[in-house]
Amino acid sequence: MLFLRLGATAFGGPAAHIAMMRSEIVDQRGWLTDTEFLDLLGATHLIPGPNSTEMAIHIGFRRGRMLGLTIAGIAFILPSSLIVGTIAWGYMKFGNTPQVSWLMYGIGPVVVAIILQAVWKLGRAAITNTGRLGLAITVATLSLLGVNELVLLAGGAIVFVMSRRIWSAALSGLFVTIAGSSATVAAMPPLALSVPVTLTKLTLFFVKVGSVLFGSGYVLLAFLRADLVEQWGWLTEQQLIDAITIGQVTPGPVLTTATFIGYLLQGWLGAVLATIAIFLPGFIFVAITHPLIPRLRKSRIASALLDGVVVASLGLMGAVTWHLVPATVIDVPSAIIAVGSAVALAMWNPNSTWLILAGATVGWILQSGEIV
Repeated sequence: MLFLRLGATAFGGPAAHIAMMRSEIVDQRGWLTDTEFLDLLGATHLIPGPNSTEMAIHIGFRRGRMLGLTIAGIAFILPSSLIVGTIAWGYMKFGNTPQVSWLMYGIGPVVVAIILQAVWKLGRAAITNTGRLGLAITVATLSLLGVNELVLLAGGAIVFVMSRRIWSAALSGLFVTIAGSSATVAAMPPLALSVPVTLTKLTLFFVKVGSVLFGSGYVLLAFLRADLVEQWGWLTEQQLIDAITIGQVTPGPVLTTATFIGYLLQGWLGAVLATIAIFLPGFIFVAITHPLIPRLRKSRIASALLDGVVVASLGLMGAVTWHLVPATVIDVPSAIIAVGSAVALAMWNPNSTWLILAGATVGWILQSGEIV
């Protein structure tokens, strides 16, 4: 029930989802410590696939082995898939997407407060000295400057591994050099070809995406645009933008964008197959790697690598928060919502789901003109 509820109410992207999971798993239920939670978070960054969904799968595995893994993953994905599928049906029937500005107006500031609380509490567990703090700040700064997040995660891991062998001054230069060499993802040049849409080709395409996708929704956009728009001509640019937008503004995993695209191309069967295809690799990767986490901790080098990824991940979460604040706290009422949520979390630590619902309600009231 926990992940079913989170899948229906976790707005705001992977950073927000992970923050809500931490509130539920660490604060509310005590199933994991912050250190254990951070180990799982680091492990999700070592494999391709959606980080927040893989966190849900990891936690399910920890609680109930393979059955828990399956139930937690499906429960987190299902509500979002049904919501996105319904929106796709309306999109095809009426030609546009529903207005959700009132919803995000109230939810956005609450999400910022939840992420800030998670970064603060997870940071206290992971950042235990000035070196780690410096690395987290460096990662956040480089991320804000546009450095690829995979390069930053790799750089953080290398810094921690090498710091066991050489002094930190040299490492700092190494990390900046590695980060500075980041290259942007470039799409293949258009082939001006249009191929028939088949269920088999659709399914195999999303299996491929789920198997190799690292990084944010922008990386997903590059994958989808290269094949579905430019190479095969299955979608228009506007349809792709609408699909990505729906994946981002609905609760649950952003990768339910595949549900929307699957419905547009092959109806409900296409939606189901595309959803299964893009998420299935994540289940397999977690099942394979989860038992290895204790072994990583026993290995001096592997443990350092995991620590580096964890600290770099916190830096990336900080950068995401920095981007979210000006995008969501846009006026005095939204600032009041954000501050009120932060105070409530600090003083009473309420269930984050109730805060999300309260933010949505306030947003609806304000945007509908009932309060001026």
